[in-house]
Amino acid sequence: MNPRLAFLTGGRVLRQIKADPRTVGLLVVVPCVLMGLLAWMYHGTPIFDLIGAALLGVFPFVVMFVVTSVATLRERTSGTLERLLTTPLGKADFMIGYAIAFGIAAVVQAVVAAAFAVWVCGLSIAGALWVLILVAVLDAVLGMAFGLLASGFARTEFQAVQFMPALVLPQVLLCGLLVPRDQLPDVLRWLSDVLPLSYAVDAMQRVTTSADVAGDLVSDVLVILAWIVASLLLGSLTLRRRTP
Repeated sequence: MNPRLAFLTGGRVLRQIKADPRTVGLLVVVPCVLMGLLAWMYHGTPIFDLIGAALLGVFPFVVMFVVTSVATLRERTSGTLERLLTTPLGKADFMIGYAIAFGIAAVVQAVVAAAFAVWVCGLSIAGALWVLILVAVLDAVLGMAFGLLASGFARTEFQAVQFMPALVLPQVLLCGLLVPRDQLPDVLRWLSDVLPLSYAVDAMQRVTTSADVAGDLVSDVLVILAWIVASLLLGSLTLRRRTP
């Protein structure tokens, strides 16, 4: 990998994101709107504090998955990737560059969404705010990594979006958001123990419910990081120059 080429690629992608107000709105505004609607729906009840943190992990994950998978696939269908790979730019440079660009976008998204949830919507947290933001960033980066991975198996932007029911929705259903994971049937509980979004939601809930969760929180973070690295590596191996 050439770090210079990777950073140049990341800079190019960031400029493209900045030039597209709709993408910026989807990344930054939509999670805040969803959190605001949730807080409004459950105003005056303790429900928002119970599920708000979990959704603060789910929303960035889903949004980053959609944006990253479609944007990466567009590079192939437009022929941009094929032209780039005729230069010294390698697949790893491309993947790391995209990861850098959308990683920065994930940081912005997570900081804004977490701050909005706590200071505007009134989400109560027992832990430190910076820990909540850190976990939110990792959740968004996880969605980005899954989006890059999914783009390698899609041929059209529509197919990239179709991967949501296959890769995202099962994780949302089994992450403990709807039913506590320890109350799931054995097979589903074992499956939830493998899926990364389960650990993202667990980490969020630990931050909001306890101020002393260092050991468990570190374990959750390490699992999330392992999934991010594995997804990026697999994505670089499955990346094709163009869509047939």
